[in-house]
Amino acid sequence: MARQIRVDQIDDFFEELVVDLVQATTLEWTRRVKKATPVDTGRLRSAWQTDIKPLEGTVTNNVVYAEPVCFGVNLPPSWGGQYRTRQNTVAGFPELIGKELEQYVMQQLRRGI
Repeated sequence: MARQIRVDQIDDFFEELVVDLVQATTLEWTRRVKKATPVDTGRLRSAWQTDIKPLEGTVTNNVVYAEPVCFGVNLPPSWGGQYRTRQNTVAGFPELIGKELEQYVMQQLRRGI
């Protein structure tokens, strides 16, 4: 059964839909990035932080070695110029998760969250 919305309620309906979608997508990205983060001591995985505002979601990690491990850039000298993790993680995995989430967003929109 289709949902009926009066014309004067359309903006409120879509604003609520987008706010819910931002929150759901940010939390899903956090879940996936934590799962994909390689573990040695667990510090990198546990350092992921999520900040959700009504129309903006941010996922960050402030561990010093997050950039080399997650994106394969600014490698420390001890790595000898070569990206590597013990779990053979793919460099840039947070961006790959972002691309996967495009499909997640479309599925959520179709469901009406």
